[in-house]
Amino acid sequence: MTKIKISVVSYLNSQPFIYGLKHSKLIKHIDLQLDIPSVCAQKLMHGKVDIGLVPVAILPQLKQYYILSDYCIGAEGKVGSVMLYSNVPLEEITTILLDYQSNTSILLVKILANHHWKISPQWVPAGLNYENEIIGKTAAVIIGDRTFELGNKFNYSYDLAEEWHKFTKLPFVFACWVSNKKMSVNFIKQFNAALKYGIDNRSQLISELIINKAFHTDIDVYLNRNIKYVFDDEKKNALKFFLSFI
Repeated sequence: MTKIKISVVSYLNSQPFIYGLKHSKLIKHIDLQLDIPSVCAQKLMHGKVDIGLVPVAILPQLKQYYILSDYCIGAEGKVGSVMLYSNVPLEEITTILLDYQSNTSILLVKILANHHWKISPQWVPAGLNYENEIIGKTAAVIIGDRTFELGNKFNYSYDLAEEWHKFTKLPFVFACWVSNKKMSVNFIKQFNAALKYGIDNRSQLISELIINKAFHTDIDVYLNRNIKYVFDDEKKNALKFFLSFI
């Protein structure tokens, strides 16, 4: 039987999902691939996988899509891993380097700059190791696990999910589970059950991660407080509002 191909973000915030899938009977029937967000998006868009935990900015680009899950990668304030770093305050920034790993964060920072911060910087796509280019009035958006070691390196840091909440009073959805074709009701049920298992067993996962010393951050705070996994009505409304800017 052909396995269902699934691309999932390899960041710490997705570890509960990965844990749940790996501890489910479903794991025998899926091909689980770990990628950065932009690669998840490209694989789903080009039909290289059937399901992806994809940055939400890709949704308008898909010819057809189905949001499968009751779970997402979201935040209701500080997220701690989608950041704008700078050595000068917002009003003095002239250039912002854009993380190549997720279009959602790129769109989010542009929305905030235009509608919330009221600044008009030059936007520059970034390459590898671009955090070393945060000099003078040049700032940068950096996402994912790389942010955990950058907290005190720069004079200013702006949490984009927190800034979005200040702007809209809404939560933010960074990624959701999307398929490019209809999946069976039975599969969706098993899939959601696997994800729920991972969310419900974060304490065990966190213990294993701490033992392995895999991440340089307060894993308990990050996975239990910062990341909001339930894709509820408020997050769905926030997602619609975000997509209205595209």
